[in-house]
Amino acid sequence: MRDILEDLRRWLAADESIALATVVYSYGSSPRPLGSRLAVTASGHMAGSVSGGCVEGDVFREAQNVLSGGKPTRLQYGAVDEEGWEVGLACGGVIGVFVEPLKEIHHHLMNALEDDQTVAFATRLDGRGHTLAWPDGRAEGDPDLTSELMDLLPGPAAELRGLPQGDVFLELFTQPPTLTVVGAVHIAVPLVALAQVVGFHVRLVDARRAFATRDRFPEVDELVVAWPEDAMTSRYLRPCDAVVVLTHDPKFDIPALTIALKSPVGYIGLLGSPSTQTKRQDTLKERGFASKELDRIHGPVGLDLGGRRPAEIALSILAQIVAEANR
Repeated sequence: MRDILEDLRRWLAADESIALATVVYSYGSSPRPLGSRLAVTASGHMAGSVSGGCVEGDVFREAQNVLSGGKPTRLQYGAVDEEGWEVGLACGGVIGVFVEPLKEIHHHLMNALEDDQTVAFATRLDGRGHTLAWPDGRAEGDPDLTSELMDLLPGPAAELRGLPQGDVFLELFTQPPTLTVVGAVHIAVPLVALAQVVGFHVRLVDARRAFATRDRFPEVDELVVAWPEDAMTSRYLRPCDAVVVLTHDPKFDIPALTIALKSPVGYIGLLGSPSTQTKRQDTLKERGFASKELDRIHGPVGLDLGGRRPAEIALSILAQIVAEANR
């Protein structure tokens, strides 16, 4: 849903009628995960995806039917026939897609996601309603589904659940993962941009005001002019988060690594040659860290893609973060 928010806002501002298609079931080698969405306007615009291209044309036609007054509908797609004339998935999996018009409660969901709130959303697949709920107990829509949504905490989660009142698709949206980049160096410029493309909330931390400027990093989510010990807090060091230390300076490297190693953060990366890695590890051992703890540090940071330009190094770093997150 977050991937299409900008398009939805633009279309709503233009007073477009919009239908949402959501992947609510998948089996086997499906191309898109549960909760993936395709938005379609009555004027023919599209954003997002439910299959990577295999069935979008058919879903588009069904969305137009819904926007013309038809009822919300459930669709199912399996493998294509051998000749490829049948609409289906080339990968051989099966997906179920629910198509419905965009409603007022979807607007409230969009507001919550834009504010990076943790929020749960239920969709009744008979087309009879939704529930939007927050961890503090607030809810709107169908009250019968609130308890089902609370079962998903802490999330994130997406699942199809069969209930006495019918099938319901449940989702729990959490705050997006955070990438903390320590060091406003040249490599950080493309790293910030690439990380945002794949969905990270990016915090750039550097105490050097000459480096950490909005002129150099106009799009970064948070620009924190501070030392690591003042900027790195548990809120941004969850198992889904990542830390990359680029400063190549022990005054920054050691405090940042110390804080990261004492946290449950899912990825820790350190820029520097093998000799620099050895020096940093020796210092950290003197501070009481065991070898097994230091094994959490990916250094030299990034997958070995063979590139040496800043953008290539940034790509190798992000590729390693994504690979580790999906192990």
